[in-house]
Amino acid sequence: MEPVSGKRRVVLAGACIAAAVPAAAAAAAVSAAASVAPAPRHARLRVMTSHLPPLSVEHDAGRPGALYELVAELCRRTGRTLQAQFVPWKRAIHLASSNRATAIFPLTRTPGRERHFRWLVSLYDEHYVFLTPRGRAFDVRNPENMKDMRISLIRGSSLTESLVQMGYRNIVEARSVDEVHRFLVAGIADAAFGERNIVRNSLRSRAALDEFDVSEPVRRTSAWLAGSLDFTESDAAGFERAMLAMKADGTHQAILKRYQLG
Repeated sequence: MEPVSGKRRVVLAGACIAAAVPAAAAAAAVSAAASVAPAPRHARLRVMTSHLPPLSVEHDAGRPGALYELVAELCRRTGRTLQAQFVPWKRAIHLASSNRATAIFPLTRTPGRERHFRWLVSLYDEHYVFLTPRGRAFDVRNPENMKDMRISLIRGSSLTESLVQMGYRNIVEARSVDEVHRFLVAGIADAAFGERNIVRNSLRSRAALDEFDVSEPVRRTSAWLAGSLDFTESDAAGFERAMLAMKADGTHQAILKRYQLG
């Protein structure tokens, strides 16, 4: 074999190094690409909700509602941009269940709704109560004896089915929280059934806390961020991881506390 001169050794070594540099750079690029999380399938999260203060509040950028802020933070942590739309609740449910890449909050998870949505993450524990103008015949201390009374709640709510199952069949549906209040004041309904903090906020905003009686909670559920069925289990897992991190670092509790929901 012909011996390799010193000069040739240098040339060969330089060639090997030159060849190795692009290869190493390519390997590094592949490694870096693998370490970056893939972009979410729905980078812009279209979300339906309703004016349900203090959970979601329309036309108040400074205080958009506790659950609105939770969903916005979830979007930030999962690489999404929140695009929220306020519509009447029954329409919100229809839009979220019949359109692709559409989510909704705060949605109560029920057996009847289970197969119509992808349940992305639980946001908040709900407590449902009866309320009635003080001095009316509805006895909030014994609501189980008031099943013939007229009960108002928001149209499209899953609680209509719950009330019927509990024996309350004289249901008066309203388009909004404000309309529920008008029905009570006008005597169109004897009592209303709603989420405790929404009820309190409504009465507080009208300086009417002393004018109504409120029952102890008679039903407890969870409010969810849910999505159309084209969301995947992987999407849901990402939201769940973000929520666990928010609870671990105190963000979840801080947002609820800001709205006196802690």
